[in-house]
Amino acid sequence: MMTTNPFGVDPVQLFGDYMKVTGVPSLAPAQGPDPRLSGKKLGVVNGSSWVSLWSTYFGRLMLPGVKIVNVGNEAVQLNFMDAHHRGRPCPPQINIDLFCRYARDVFDLVGVDAILISCSTMNRAFRQVREHMQAVGVPVVQIDEAMMEEAVTTGGRILVIATHGPTVKSTQSLLQETAARLGRSVDFVGATVEDAFDLLGQGRIAEHNALIDRTILSVQKEQPIDIVVLAQLSMSVFSFYRPDPVAAYGIPVLNSGQTGFRRAGEVLAAGRVD
Repeated sequence: MMTTNPFGVDPVQLFGDYMKVTGVPSLAPAQGPDPRLSGKKLGVVNGSSWVSLWSTYFGRLMLPGVKIVNVGNEAVQLNFMDAHHRGRPCPPQINIDLFCRYARDVFDLVGVDAILISCSTMNRAFRQVREHMQAVGVPVVQIDEAMMEEAVTTGGRILVIATHGPTVKSTQSLLQETAARLGRSVDFVGATVEDAFDLLGQGRIAEHNALIDRTILSVQKEQPIDIVVLAQLSMSVFSFYRPDPVAAYGIPVLNSGQTGFRRAGEVLAAGRVD
């Protein structure tokens, strides 16, 4: 017996569109225009399973010819959300340990050529995952690293926008660490727009994007801003709303869906590490 559809979407269209992005697993290597990337495999360690759609979409968009292999589950996100809510260390060490295991598992299973950590809250796991994968010579990329480097080297005041509370501290810490590593000073202001995360969870993407847009414009009215950083991979859908942010705001707006996977492509093209 057919049950009532509680989601307000056409299921045939939904599943059809989803499969156009993900496809089904295939042993055949992916093909693309760059011979340095064709046949390569990128293991993506996600902080939750729902965001794997973003990883697959932006991964295939930015890295044609690379097979994207996702791993991650909701328990990771729920655990660091709970830790953040209770004022405990975030992310919890168990999450970091799990990311190390995930990275090694996806290598042992399918022989990926690099690992990408896609979760901004879990960027604190990067060093341990990198050390964990050195034994097999697999490089590890943190998805926000390239974005932070671009923001720091651009100079001026950086607006860091997050929509998810647990991400804020990790993102700001990474920005400060990046500036220190590059020997640069950093001037930034933060804006947390948790209502946008709620809208995202309801599938109201246009409203999510409009709220981020209003946030940028509001901050610009109050103070000079030279560049905007969107703190989470999920926020990369904003690029569909403002594909030319310089024309809209007079400044760049960076998202990790583009910069992070571009960096992963550079690492894949370079090959494994010793």
